[in-house]
Amino acid sequence: MELKLNKLENFHGRKGPLLLVIMDGVGYGRRDDSDAVYLANTPTLDKLLESPLKAKLKAHGPAVGLPSDDDMGNSEVGHNAMGAGRIFDQGAKLVNKSIETGAIFESNSWGKVMDRSHRGGTVHFIGLLSDGNVHSHIDQLFTMVKECAIRKVSKVRLHILLDGRDVGEKSALNYVRPTEELLKSISEETGFDYKIASGGGRMITTMDRYNADWSIVERGWKAHVLGDARHFKSAEEAIQTMYDEDPDITDQYLESFVIVNDNDKPVGTIRDGDAVIFFNFRGDRAIEISKAFEDEDLNEFDRVRVPKVFYTGIMEYDGDQHIPKHFLVEPPAIDRTLSQYLCAEGVTSFAVSETQKFGHVTYFWNGNKSGYIDERLEKYIEIPSDKIEFDKAPRMKADKITDTTIELLESGKYKFGRINYPNGDMVGHTGNVEAAIIAVETVDDGLKKLLPVIEELGGIMLVTADHGNADEMFTMKNGEKAVKTSHTLNPVPFVIYDPNYNGEYEMAEIEQPGLTNIAGTILNLLGYQNVEDYEPSLIKVK
Repeated sequence: MELKLNKLENFHGRKGPLLLVIMDGVGYGRRDDSDAVYLANTPTLDKLLESPLKAKLKAHGPAVGLPSDDDMGNSEVGHNAMGAGRIFDQGAKLVNKSIETGAIFESNSWGKVMDRSHRGGTVHFIGLLSDGNVHSHIDQLFTMVKECAIRKVSKVRLHILLDGRDVGEKSALNYVRPTEELLKSISEETGFDYKIASGGGRMITTMDRYNADWSIVERGWKAHVLGDARHFKSAEEAIQTMYDEDPDITDQYLESFVIVNDNDKPVGTIRDGDAVIFFNFRGDRAIEISKAFEDEDLNEFDRVRVPKVFYTGIMEYDGDQHIPKHFLVEPPAIDRTLSQYLCAEGVTSFAVSETQKFGHVTYFWNGNKSGYIDERLEKYIEIPSDKIEFDKAPRMKADKITDTTIELLESGKYKFGRINYPNGDMVGHTGNVEAAIIAVETVDDGLKKLLPVIEELGGIMLVTADHGNADEMFTMKNGEKAVKTSHTLNPVPFVIYDPNYNGEYEMAEIEQPGLTNIAGTILNLLGYQNVEDYEPSLIKVK
């Protein structure tokens, strides 16, 4: 299909570049002591927010393709929405629909899992055990486990990754206990053998992303596959023991563990002939463990042994590289992204972030597709993230992102650029208010340096966020503070900084604007008409 944009008659954009700045995790909070965005000293952002060229955007729930307004947004769906210009059903919603229709259990991959089990293999489930609905949902896992029992799968093992990030920071037992009850009831009713086999906190075990720290995947491999980690008789014992040993530790940082029997032997290592289902629906933290199971020539760590298993994700995590090779639910078919249209028109562009969010301004922005759309027109720059807990270095690589962006802008080669400052999100996830304040102030420093460059070049800068996080660092429960490490349901800012603005356009009246309205706005500000079936632009050209 040939993609074509039409020029606007009355506005042709500015002579300089258009830069989109995504302040990851910076939303509109309650403007109280829980709100690190409010507490931070942000003179540049404050000044921008005084502009009449601004809006508050929805960044969660149905506005980004998730099931309900109770579902917090995340960086994956947020960047999908911004880059696609339309709302697509996303991970949780896609899986829920597949479960409701039964399609997931009629898939070719589910059939192969059942075939392995009926030939004596164990079915293993690996994934995040919570109802955060960002990477996974416990209800989906429970449905699949119950279906295994219905289909007479005699042996099931769960390898549970503990959250403490998209849910309460010390809530693991709220999920482990009902899981143990389900497995016990199935085992007692059927005579089958269903158990938890291993686990660990998500930031320590298995769920690395963007090749930031393969030792996290290695720890997961050792626990899940080799049975090599600290031994406990149950997952509850493991969690409670670690809580007792370090009262300040939170679930996401709990060390890897293995469940053993009375003879101190692991109850569920992964072996030849087994089947493995990775049940996270979000892709970024699922790709590396998938590679560990599927890549024959993996060099990132010594796997010791690589069992011959049938491995499947609940979804395809990378559509271009086809990771994994097998999956249970078809991914959203995101076509005709903004970048595809711009490349078709010959518009030059760049994308910059550090490792933690690089994939968001490239892979997710481009509709879950890896690599360049047109390398002749695009430049992607990944700045390696530091391997340190983010609250200990809350500036992260923001200064390098800013400097790199200025170099690209001043080169004169690019008409459009997009960058992501990860600070508000990654530091917000730690629950450390003081560090989150520094993180937000760091982003403000970046904005301060970018504005004069945009003005000098005669360009436009858009400032927004993909979801909230640092804007709500704790909640109050029974008069006590409860640390909040997850994303928020708050709206996010959208501001147009156009130093040469002369009334050529105005903000459009849209009842509930969201992230999908950004793509059409970018097109208008570049001098193009919006794509017919994209969500409306946030501006109205006079």
